[in-house]
Amino acid sequence: MQIKELTKALESVIPRCSAEDFDNVGLLVGDGCAEIESALLAHDITAAVLDEAEQRRAGLVIGFHPILFSSLKRITNQTYVERIVMKAIREDIALYAMHTNLDNYERGTSYAMAAHLGLRNHKVLLPKRRTIKKLSTFVPVSEAEALRQALFQAGAGHIGNYSHCSFSFDGAGTYRGESGANPVIGTRFSLRVERETCVTVIFPKHLEAAVLQALFEAHPYEEVAYEVISLDNANPHWGMGRIGDLADALAERDFLSLLKRELGLEVIRHSGFTDKEIKRVALLGGSGRFAIPAAKAQGADAFVSGDLTYHSFFEADGQLLLADVGHYESEFLATEVIRDLIVEKFPKFAVALSETNTHPIHYF
Repeated sequence: MQIKELTKALESVIPRCSAEDFDNVGLLVGDGCAEIESALLAHDITAAVLDEAEQRRAGLVIGFHPILFSSLKRITNQTYVERIVMKAIREDIALYAMHTNLDNYERGTSYAMAAHLGLRNHKVLLPKRRTIKKLSTFVPVSEAEALRQALFQAGAGHIGNYSHCSFSFDGAGTYRGESGANPVIGTRFSLRVERETCVTVIFPKHLEAAVLQALFEAHPYEEVAYEVISLDNANPHWGMGRIGDLADALAERDFLSLLKRELGLEVIRHSGFTDKEIKRVALLGGSGRFAIPAAKAQGADAFVSGDLTYHSFFEADGQLLLADVGHYESEFLATEVIRDLIVEKFPKFAVALSETNTHPIHYF
């Protein structure tokens, strides 16, 4: 298939626009029209990963961490980033990244870790804002139902586990067609009062183009009156981290042993013990110290993440146990999430998890 067929399918579930502003996701190197027979998934894109891709004849490497975070002003083989980009181009291997958009995905990186640890009833820890838009439009009463169905078909009207959600009310619309107009109802130069329905639906912002296309195609009027606004609502289904409950409360040392066993850890950095049992657990894959206040506010007994700084551990303040399991270790399930998405969309496409260990940190 063409690379763009695969990436379009992935982005229909996990859109690029859901990534954080600082991030750089999507196709980073290569031609979207290029044909590929297989893809390799890796946590990081390294020279060794590209060697593995070449051996496997994989024309695309999908990395969790983008190899290009900021723009390159030159490619001169002087840095490891430049060397990898040059190698990818030379060997005709395309590079694609899914990073914080996968983190914000409801069943993304942190969801996978929460499920792996057996958390129950877990939900998003830091719901993302401004991911939802609202469309309001006005249509003749007789055409309202057909328009609603067209908008639903385009992806509007989903609220959690509910579909076909909308709100409507009837009123009177007025218009007068001037020179050049071709009114569908009424005649030019004559004021028209029409019984209309105001149809309102919400939709995820990445579907705006599709929803508006459906609106214009299904609406009977020559000129469509509508408005789209961005909502500041926190989206409970998108955002960073998860929080949920263990099946049984554990002593703090037993909880740390659970983390070691389930995440395959050599070491855990943690705050001082609180002498409380651990039942409610918050977690965030990657660098998560910014979420400590949210974990405390939502009653977490422990917060699990990576890259906690020296001063971050003081924020525990005797209220919860902070556990730094490592950046890589808290995200190691990310490539499995991507693989499962691809297999679901393209059951016969060859996709493999890289066998190359890209963890840059070693312990002595």
